[in-house]
Amino acid sequence: MLRRESLSIALAFAAAACATGAVHAATPAQKPAKPGAKAAAPARELVREQRALDILKASSDKLAAAKSMAFTAVVTYEYPSQLGPAIAYTTTSEVLMQRPDRLRVITLGDGPASEFYYDGRQMMAYAPAENLVAVAAAPPTMDAMLKAAYDSAAIYFPFTDLILADPYKAATEGLKLAFYIGQSKVVGSVVTDMVAYATDDVFVQDWIGAEDTLPRRVRAVYRNDPQRLRHQLDLANWQLDAAVPADAFASVKAAAAPKIAFASPQIPKPVGAQAPKAKPAKATAPKAQ
Repeated sequence: MLRRESLSIALAFAAAACATGAVHAATPAQKPAKPGAKAAAPARELVREQRALDILKASSDKLAAAKSMAFTAVVTYEYPSQLGPAIAYTTTSEVLMQRPDRLRVITLGDGPASEFYYDGRQMMAYAPAENLVAVAAAPPTMDAMLKAAYDSAAIYFPFTDLILADPYKAATEGLKLAFYIGQSKVVGSVVTDMVAYATDDVFVQDWIGAEDTLPRRVRAVYRNDPQRLRHQLDLANWQLDAAVPADAFASVKAAAAPKIAFASPQIPKPVGAQAPKAKPAKATAPKAQ
């Protein structure tokens, strides 16, 4: 999904939640300060609230149990501008998957349209405007295929965690903090439970249907991003265990298009971005559990 954020932000949210009773923070006894010494900030305990974990687990279990899923994913992401403040772009993907080895993602939005197909044997990335297609052999499971697509061609879907075999493990691996925020009546046109959680990499807030336990919105900020750009995933039109046509995971037009290499694209440098002072860390693939 959208991963990687700062524990400093997590602590700030935890402190705010503590003030409203969502998180209970423990402050150990402090030694008397010396005259003129600067008071130290009270230590706060990073709490993993069971109610938040139970909501995440119920949602993850429902997704993992579905033999097929269809949903609309609207992704809003920020991109640096020359003036400094970020510009927001939006893409919409119509997603169809069937366990254990079928996936179709049709994406439109503020950028080139794309289509992705996986049928258990091969994966196909198609650019309809250019009428070009990249095809590669693929592993026989969804999790392994998603990792292979990232490793070989930097293909990553913001909703990846939702379609893995174990969404809960993907969401909570390395968990440092989790708490229940409250309910919302305005997201996804249903009542949702809001939970927040953090690892050393990411701070995430989820809106999950109170009745059907389906995710409706995910917001994330990543630790390794110095600009703290925000990523938001809105999810709608859920269909679980619906009948899926046998030919849903292939495209005759894409298969007939001229072929190009299945490889990482050349990504242009953002406008106004500064060159890094140190060699950046090597990128790692998303953890497909």
